[in-house]
Amino acid sequence: MLANAVDPASSPQARFGAELARSRKGRGWSQVELGRRMGFSNTLVSYLERGKRPPTSNFAVKADETFETGGTFYELWRRYARASLLEGFPEFAEAEARCRRLRTFELGVIPGLFQTAAYAAALEAASVRRGSITQDQADERATFLAQRQRLLEQKSPPVIHAVMDQSCLMRPIGGREVMRAQLDHLETLARQPHVTLQVAPFELAEQRPFMLPVVLLTQPDRTVVGYSESQIRGYLERGRATVAAWEKDYDQLQVESLSTVASLAMIRAVRKDLE
Repeated sequence: MLANAVDPASSPQARFGAELARSRKGRGWSQVELGRRMGFSNTLVSYLERGKRPPTSNFAVKADETFETGGTFYELWRRYARASLLEGFPEFAEAEARCRRLRTFELGVIPGLFQTAAYAAALEAASVRRGSITQDQADERATFLAQRQRLLEQKSPPVIHAVMDQSCLMRPIGGREVMRAQLDHLETLARQPHVTLQVAPFELAEQRPFMLPVVLLTQPDRTVVGYSESQIRGYLERGRATVAAWEKDYDQLQVESLSTVASLAMIRAVRKDLE
């Protein structure tokens, strides 16, 4: 391999650039010619081919139109976009999209399905400032979250039971205005017949059965899979014994958390304190 060549196996971004260069050279086009045909600068084409700039969905669509590749570049872009997600999370998201019942316990932040756009954007903006992800990746994460949240808008949505640690309510993500709107959104969701919200108060202390966030997904065939995360990756758990133990702990968590009425009262109290 040449010293300045891009290894397409090094990352989804490099794979996109390598395929772009291969397709361009196969047509006998220069970077200037490709840029003219696509409506982009030859400088952008050069950066993308060398893996120096992340691809966008718009560029991928135009590349498929120009090369008549029927979605090849869009699929490569999707792989790049999903690379910004925690390892293991795309597999979970696919199981989540099919589920008929969803039980979740969350720590520190509002569950993703219940986040407002502004709340989610504040979390992603912090990741960009830390240098954990790029702005383009933050934008793709926001798009991916919006797609996941369509689960709540289905004609026959799954039954959802969410238990949030009290810390989810107390941490003012995005500032007072964003957090007030987020708490209002939680109250609106709680009125939906298929959504149940509970708060696990700090008073549970060591009696709280989960030390990490966990999700239980009942699939259309009635099998149940579990999901949890470490700092570096997510784990989709299919082992029957492990999932059964999680279900038992979740039942205990539901019983020991605040009732739905008391939980809404706490949400409203926190909302009032932010005024």
